[in-house]
Amino acid sequence: MSEIPYKIYLSENEIPTAWYNVRADMKNKPAPLLNPGTGEPLKVEDLYPIFCEELCKQEMNNTDQWIDIPGEIVDFYKMYRPSPLVRAYCLEKALDTPAHIYYKFEGNNTSGSHKLNSAIAQAYYAKKQGLKGVTTETGAGQWGTALSMSTAYFGLDCQVYMVKVSYEQKPFRREVMRTYGATVTPSPSMTTNVGRKINEEFPGTDGSLGCAISEAVEAATSQEGYRYVLGSVLSQVLLHQSVIGLEAKAALDKYGIKADTIIGCAGGGSNLGGLISPFVGQMLRGEADYEIIAVEPASCPSLTRGSYVYDFCDTGRVCPLAKMYTLGSDFMPAPNHAGGLRYHGMSSIVSQLYDDGYIKARSVKQTDVFAAATQFARVEGILPAPESSHAIKVAIDEALKCKETGEAKNIVFGLTGTGYFDLVAYQKYNDGVMDDYIPTDEDIAKSLAKCPKIG
Repeated sequence: MSEIPYKIYLSENEIPTAWYNVRADMKNKPAPLLNPGTGEPLKVEDLYPIFCEELCKQEMNNTDQWIDIPGEIVDFYKMYRPSPLVRAYCLEKALDTPAHIYYKFEGNNTSGSHKLNSAIAQAYYAKKQGLKGVTTETGAGQWGTALSMSTAYFGLDCQVYMVKVSYEQKPFRREVMRTYGATVTPSPSMTTNVGRKINEEFPGTDGSLGCAISEAVEAATSQEGYRYVLGSVLSQVLLHQSVIGLEAKAALDKYGIKADTIIGCAGGGSNLGGLISPFVGQMLRGEADYEIIAVEPASCPSLTRGSYVYDFCDTGRVCPLAKMYTLGSDFMPAPNHAGGLRYHGMSSIVSQLYDDGYIKARSVKQTDVFAAATQFARVEGILPAPESSHAIKVAIDEALKCKETGEAKNIVFGLTGTGYFDLVAYQKYNDGVMDDYIPTDEDIAKSLAKCPKIG
């Protein structure tokens, strides 16, 4: 075996030219999306008023294992891909662990995250369809930033509804979006019918991704030549994000390394699903076995404390129903600083894999997450995003277990992005004023009671 460098780089010619569709290998397919009015399974054409047509076809595709990536998208990927797989030698030394720790770093682009992998694809299909523009939601702002970059590249209008607490906490990420030409509105707003309704029902709310999704969908369907795009949760998004896992696996294979434990933060499922897809595919085909851990905030624990039922994907209840692990579409998460993980539900793909036992899940407290982020930053030289730091926290925990047992496991985690626009959060942690809100069983039960009674 060759000596393993700090950073394992693939060549430009090794960028994936096809996305991997894990659904093709799943024996238990994700449950179909349902029409919120009739409760009947949606047909692909039912989604055309909301999403771009080609994306609708990808959303419904349960059979094709590989879907070709258009040349224009591959050319765009070349600006920042392949992204490196980094051996965390300094972290290993600081922990005094026999474990080998690797992270797939997705922060080497202006959006600061993995979100650009899907944003450019969705903007491409919108342009190809001849649309004027797109609408979307964003939590921490990474998705909104990525989409504004992509729409600027293709000359499309971009309207972003940013969760109010993040709009206020992360003004610089908001300004990056505006620099790329996007219109950014704090959500819930008073500019849409559903926004006014949510403000009336939850006065003074800090908002949620579910609220912002509702507003963005209304904005898209009420303007001619616009469609809605989503940065996580949907199967099409996990498909686009499979480039993360495909590159990670290729880099490991290059040096004959087999991962033992694979860890990703989990909010809606895009980063986790993209990272683990090719590895889960091997598990589904009986070719290999891995321990896969999804890490979510204790303040928004859909996998660890939610129910696996059909629920609305948005607070305004205008989107299709999806079967997923959910806390209920009315659940209003605490204003924690991992804005990208403040979503009430989980991807149908990730939910099915979790229910079938291919994935484990853990929830972690906010202060513990920032302690891990600080430790990582001091030894590895990257200030991680709060979302990514959930994976860092559990990677450190697993490495310390190896210290106790003497096992030299190969631990791989997704470093989804950088935290340079999240300094308000780091300031609160450093000042000792960050808290750990954890919802009560009563809070969750109250929200889950409002889920539709289907199946």
